[in-house]
Amino acid sequence: MSVLSGKKILLGVTGGIAAYKTANLVRLLIKLGCHVKVVMTPSAKDFVTPLTLSTLSKNPVLSTFTTDEDDEMWNNHVELGLWADLFIICPATANTLSKMSSGNCDNLLIATYLSAKCKVYFAPAMDLDMYKHESTKLSIKKLISFGNMLIPPESGELASGLVGEGRMAEPENIVAFIEKDLSSNLPLSGKTFLITAGPTFESIDPVRFIGNHSSGKMGFELAETASNLGANVILISGPTNEKLKSKSIQLKLITSSDQMFEEVVNKYRSADVVIMSAAVADFKPKSISNKKLKKSNQNLSIEVEKTKDILSHLGKTKTNQLLIGFALETDNEIENAKSKLINKNLDLIILNSLNDKGAGFGFDTNKVSIISKENKIINFPLKHKKDVSLDIINNIIELINE
Repeated sequence: MSVLSGKKILLGVTGGIAAYKTANLVRLLIKLGCHVKVVMTPSAKDFVTPLTLSTLSKNPVLSTFTTDEDDEMWNNHVELGLWADLFIICPATANTLSKMSSGNCDNLLIATYLSAKCKVYFAPAMDLDMYKHESTKLSIKKLISFGNMLIPPESGELASGLVGEGRMAEPENIVAFIEKDLSSNLPLSGKTFLITAGPTFESIDPVRFIGNHSSGKMGFELAETASNLGANVILISGPTNEKLKSKSIQLKLITSSDQMFEEVVNKYRSADVVIMSAAVADFKPKSISNKKLKKSNQNLSIEVEKTKDILSHLGKTKTNQLLIGFALETDNEIENAKSKLINKNLDLIILNSLNDKGAGFGFDTNKVSIISKENKIINFPLKHKKDVSLDIINNIIELINE
């Protein structure tokens, strides 16, 4: 998922020929899961229609301080500024840059900009000589000193026919710039997380298998949380009905424990953090029938063998990775979890008990304890698995920063 997903984006459109590109920018933001509202200067309507942008953004477009014919309905610029998580002003003309830097508040867009509490990005667009002019340079310098982020213009053919710097960055590049900027400030930026989720199914015959009740909910929530905090996430999941919201998470679907072993080992070296939250089957049939076994066998006996212990293998081959395991227990929970942590060379183990109501397989909630190799135990109350995932990831961030 893009770091922009779910963000409330205020788009300020000013009166330059590049305003026509904002239609595509709105489409890109909507596709990423953003909530978009548009504020235009009156002159911007000469280049792109409010109807176009309101249709694409699914919100009314505002350009004046009042809306109805009797001028009785006030467009609250303060409310707009507080609503937004990000404010993108593009194209930012020389005129608008000057007003932003001086505080010359003569339209709704500038009033909203002066009221905004969020991060502001601006993408200049003007002719070559205008962009190079000292007054423009001064406006940009002042805006950067105020904490605003410049999205540099690109070089190319300009509306005047000249070729050079001053062309507004393409919508795809604007989105990429903002995503990169936001990601660079996230605590897990540059870290690769390898996460497993769900059950494994061990075939008995073409229609039957040995499995468990794991839904994959915990692993999927962990993947989403790590991704939202800037990590590059690889999620390897057994059969599940869970769906990812994030488009940036690399999802690999598997069925059996052998497939899980192969995929995890293949990705292990490139990972900084490995969270093994999948409920991998402990046993599998020693042989798989190529035909459906008939009910007529009154006393069917299936010989089983142990599956590969993926977590143990990772612990033995660990180099610089942080390795986190899960323990689902019914008896002697703490003692068994500590033993697993030591024997498998883990950095953290997440314990939850089937004795706790609302915890374990199939629930949207979980109640966990986090145990470190230093024997530190943190107990958490019953929470939604989304909140549990944040508790776990925050503990991992502490380990990374040690």
